[in-house]
Amino acid sequence: MSFTSQNLAELKILMLFNSATGLEGIKIHKDAAPELVDAARKLHADGFITQVDGGYLTQLGIETAEHAHSLCYLLNSAEREAS
Repeated sequence: MSFTSQNLAELKILMLFNSATGLEGIKIHKDAAPELVDAARKLHADGFITQVDGGYLTQLGIETAEHAHSLCYLLNSAEREAS
């Protein structure tokens, strides 16, 4: 199993959120890249964010964004260590 382009767009949106607090939301504008607009809609439909165009993270979204941030940090740390 590997990440799909849809998964990567969803991760990109989750990375926009500050997972340390549920008090900061985001807005995906209608003129954003279509894959980001679609990813936000899917994240909303799946219960990760409160609005189809962003909004705030739900509890599930907070946990998922924390994992996304951790994964990004670990992958980038491994890249730096290999250099």
